[in-house]
Amino acid sequence: MINEEIRNKAQSWLLGNYDKETKTQIQKWYEEENYTELVEAFYQDLEFGTGGLRGIMGIGSNRVNKYTIGAATQGLANYLKESFPKQKIRVAIAHDSRNNSRYFAEITAQIFANNGILVYLVPELRPTPFLSFAIRHLNCKSGVIITASHNPKEYNGYKAYWTDGSQLVAPHDKNVLAEIRKVKIDDIDFNITKQHPNISIIGDEVENAYYEAVKSLSLAPKAIKKQENLKIVYTPIHGSGVTMVPKALENLGFKNINVVYLQSTPDGNFPTVIYPNPEEAEALALGLEECMRIDADLLLGTDPDADRVGIAIKNHHQKWQLLNGNQTASLLIYYLLKGWEKNQKLKGNEYIVKTIVTSYLLNEIANHYKVECFDTLTGFKYIAEYLRNLEGKKTYIGGGEESYGFLAGDFVRDKDAVSACALIAEMTAVAKNEGKTLFDELIEMYIKFGLYWEKLLSFTKKGKNGQEEIKNLMERYRKTPPQTLGGEKVIKVKDYQLSIEKNLVDKTTSKLNFEASNVLQFITESGSVISARPSGTEPKIKFYFSVKTNLPDKKSFDKKVTELESKIASMSDDLGLG
Repeated sequence: MINEEIRNKAQSWLLGNYDKETKTQIQKWYEEENYTELVEAFYQDLEFGTGGLRGIMGIGSNRVNKYTIGAATQGLANYLKESFPKQKIRVAIAHDSRNNSRYFAEITAQIFANNGILVYLVPELRPTPFLSFAIRHLNCKSGVIITASHNPKEYNGYKAYWTDGSQLVAPHDKNVLAEIRKVKIDDIDFNITKQHPNISIIGDEVENAYYEAVKSLSLAPKAIKKQENLKIVYTPIHGSGVTMVPKALENLGFKNINVVYLQSTPDGNFPTVIYPNPEEAEALALGLEECMRIDADLLLGTDPDADRVGIAIKNHHQKWQLLNGNQTASLLIYYLLKGWEKNQKLKGNEYIVKTIVTSYLLNEIANHYKVECFDTLTGFKYIAEYLRNLEGKKTYIGGGEESYGFLAGDFVRDKDAVSACALIAEMTAVAKNEGKTLFDELIEMYIKFGLYWEKLLSFTKKGKNGQEEIKNLMERYRKTPPQTLGGEKVIKVKDYQLSIEKNLVDKTTSKLNFEASNVLQFITESGSVISARPSGTEPKIKFYFSVKTNLPDKKSFDKKVTELESKIASMSDDLGLG
């Protein structure tokens, strides 16, 4: 059976102004006594998490569909009109390759237009970073991209942006959510007007401006010229990156770009992969095959909305190796800071930003170059918040997160795999021009700053029961934190939900200056950092392990990595993760 609250919500859809197909399905669940589906569809309303509104497509308040997309749009429209009274409001809208993405984007455009808002709509699928750029370039007050990023094919989502091209943060995220909750089905004007006067298509001028902005990040055009035939393999994994990544690379000067044919066509079913996520080795398998076939220099892979990038390079054993997000972000920061120093661009007011679960190697590199490093909560919107607050005061160089997101420059205010691909290709060209590989650069970085080794363990817990299981697990760690991990004493516990840091040695407590977030961190006596965090975009709980040691030379690398992997395995066992 189902509780009264869920029953009432389902009944409101049966009696409300919803289409016949929706009502028929809900009625069928009742007749078949399929209470599991009813509960999953209505036990909650989708809410804005770290990646906006995201969920499985289907019928119900807990699903992504015409009505939840419509309510989100009407709520955002109401908030925009309230925030910018008597002003002409413009919004930009984009979408990725997922099933129904264009349909949801057009519904979003129509509802905004029916509210008297001017809409700039992409002509076809485009990456998330382009949407962020377009908002700024077209002087929009807001923007929306229909995407579920790297989630499985059953998902879609709705990421909302503010005037500076960044995702909604407090107070706007909560205020918009409050407006959405006020929206009734009869408040939403779903009427379709062909060639609506308030809807315009974004033209080539905006795209060309974006390509030029990406090109402006280049630090070594001469090296690119010498290595213009660098063999680059690129896979968009059936996503929107195919529309911009190859062009961005060509615009920088690269001429030998090989797009993985079997993954080059946008397709929301993602037929060649289980998950369209460059964090997963399986998603880059076809790209690796192509790399071996042509003896490539570099593999690049982007997720469906092209805000995350995964890479592979040849290691010291001449075997292809996937790098994780921490390694890629560290290499990029190292390359940028070295380049800025060489080009005499460092003036003393520069900074980088990273998330609290991203490698502390970035802090070490920034400290070496006397560049300030800010730590922030997980979610690129928090990195963008630093850009907004420090604009005109300090110079942003770059920022990243372990989940394969990176942003260089400030013309975009979300993670940008298009510009990241361009910079990764450039630093590969620079290394090759110096007779080295990107893996040589990685080892050089570890020798110089310390061998930081990270690992992510994720556990999927679906549905209402899974949500409760994750909640109970976090409560257990909060009440009884581990005393030792991997044979090391835990000396500090940081609880970002309660905004406190406990020193277990001197029994003191201090305040954490972060917005409340359900994250726990355990810091050991050797400086290892283990973080527990329920995902804001997927039904998962994630554990981030970061351990470190010194690396005296290249030949010690394999042995040291084995030792660190063993330490992480021991810590995992101590946390009861198996």
